[in-house]
Amino acid sequence: MGNAVPLAESGAAKAHRTVSRITTILELAASRRSGVRLSELATELDAPRSSLHGLVKGLVADGYLREQGGAYTIGPAISALLAAAPPTVAEAARAAMEELHRQFNETVMLASPVGSSLVYTDAIESTQPIRYSAPLRVRRPLHPTSSGKCLLAFATERFRENYLTGHLADAPRDDTIRHELDEVAQAGVAVNRGETLPDITGVGAPIFDKGRVVAAIALAGPTSRLGDVVTDIAEATKAAAHEVSERLAGR
Repeated sequence: MGNAVPLAESGAAKAHRTVSRITTILELAASRRSGVRLSELATELDAPRSSLHGLVKGLVADGYLREQGGAYTIGPAISALLAAAPPTVAEAARAAMEELHRQFNETVMLASPVGSSLVYTDAIESTQPIRYSAPLRVRRPLHPTSSGKCLLAFATERFRENYLTGHLADAPRDDTIRHELDEVAQAGVAVNRGETLPDITGVGAPIFDKGRVVAAIALAGPTSRLGDVVTDIAEATKAAAHEVSERLAGR
């Protein structure tokens, strides 16, 4: 599985403004329990309310949004789409995540690629008073998160280069990141030592389905607790991701 190549055509894809606006509207509606208002959408998208009004009303008409009191939440059409889908990666990963959590009692996350970002779609938080709290359903950069390093490590060279040169200012002149990603591809596991948040260490491993990386399992917590056991955590996280990949292969 270590030589699998994901996101084969992602580097060639180009953003479309209308599509991007619609997907952002849906993501914002999904991320806020009380819903999102048109004025908030206009601020988030930096777009006139008049330009968004028709999109929002169209999504309501087709059942992808529900309007109540001027706020928009996810509509029933989304649930209908999900109900028709095959078993998800999250369903396949849950047992492995629970076991990883039981072993170390640190926060365990499932990360999925979303364009040139990642989103944590599931998490089991540590029960310890001081812990890492994972933001769910929010786009995060691929680098330097441990999950994102896994996704980049197994991406096509074109996708990786487009991401590095487009998102990291020093990437065109510095091969350090490229060498690290090559090492992640060889080891099948990535570590983030305080690169995203000071004093937080994260460990991630890729999940494969049909030869393509589709997600990553990550564990994160205070460096003061993870520092001495990071090797054990890396092996356990890699084993958990492999277990999920095997479950997906047997679907």
